[in-house]
Formats: sequence, structure tokens, C-alpha cells
Amino acid sequence: MSSVFINLKKNHSRHIPCYNEIEIVPESLIEHVDERRMSMDREGMLISERINEVSLICAREHPIYEQVSSYGIALYVLGCFNVPDVMSFEDIDSVEAGNILKDHFIPIMENDLPAKCQIVESKEKYLLVICDPLFPIHFAVLTDINSKRLFFSKLRYFGSGFDSLDELMNEFIGEDGVDYKDIHFYKRKISSRTSSPCQPKIYIFKNDGSVV
Repeated sequence: MSSVFINLKKNHSRHIPCYNEIEIVPESLIEHVDERRMSMDREGMLISERINEVSLICAREHPIYEQVSSYGIALYVLGCFNVPDVMSFEDIDSVEAGNILKDHFIPIMENDLPAKCQIVESKEKYLLVICDPLFPIHFAVLTDINSKRLFFSKLRYFGSGFDSLDELMNEFIGEDGVDYKDIHFYKRKISSRTSSPCQPKIYIFKNDGSVV
């Protein structure tokens, strides 16, 4: 019995393509598959799955998991935490978020954003950062630059969802002087794609029953 290669096809009916169709590629064609494209497809599939997972468990309205920051959600979606699911990572505060930003992302100008950028297809990953990058108040993932609601993030008093730039800024503008001048864009370093800037907390159970 000859082997086959299973290629996951994308369904573009939502903001983020869902990989829910299967295409069987004959063995004779496997050698012609672009390995770089396959790597990007796999990463895109994982990002799509994370966004769908977050959207279910931390929905915009009535989120099940609401005590989590926008930093944690954005970094989880980008695969920055080496954890199996959204409930498994230890959330971070603004100081930790600023440190991760400094170590694993590079600042860019808005004009440097590509004309075409779809997060599940592009190797570059981008973050919208609001306020001082050392002490940010919000992270949002750029998902589709040509969409009306191009950012995915977790709002402070609501769950996660897609928003336009104006919709996001309406949540923060005027707060402590926040204005459009406080918008920053960052691109994830290529070298950080396989690293984990924040490791999950390790709990040690001692013989006396205590946890450290």
C-alpha cells in the first residue's frame, strides 16, 4: 500500500482560516512539496487553532476564562508559551510583557507593515502595542491587514475578539492621556519563533503535602 501525504486545506469563511478540509496528495508528488511552505502551513494551522480555542473559552461576551491579560492571550496565540492550551500558561503583568517585547520583538514603523499580511500564511508576526512599550497596557495580534477588523486581542472588561484600530482605541483613548500617538507596532524576531520567552511555572509537591 503506497503512502500518502495529507495536506490540510484552509477554509477562508472566517476572519482566520480554519483547516477543516483534507486533500490527499499522491506519494509521487511528495518530493515536490515545498518544505518551507509546509512549515508555514503547520504554524498557521496552530495559530488558527489557538485563536479558535481562545474565542471559545474567552469569548467577547460572557467569557469563561476572563481573568487573563491581553499580553498573555496575544503571546499565547503567537506560540510564545510552551504549553498545551490557553489554561496552562502563567499569566504575565505589564512589566513582564515589556521585557518579552524587548527581548523577542523589534519595533517597526506603521509604514513598514506589509501591504499583504495574513497571519496564518505569513512568516512574519506582528503585534500592536498601546502605551509605553516598557509598561504597555494592551497587546493585539495583527491577523489580516486587509480586514476591517484586523486585530485579535483580549479586552480588559470583555473577552477576546476581532477589532479595528478605532474600536481598540475607543477602549483606551483618554485614559491617562492615551492617544493615537501611543500606538506602536512590533515584529517578532525570526530567531524567537521556536523559543519560549516565558516558561510555565513549575510546582514541586513535597512529602509533607506543601507546594513550592
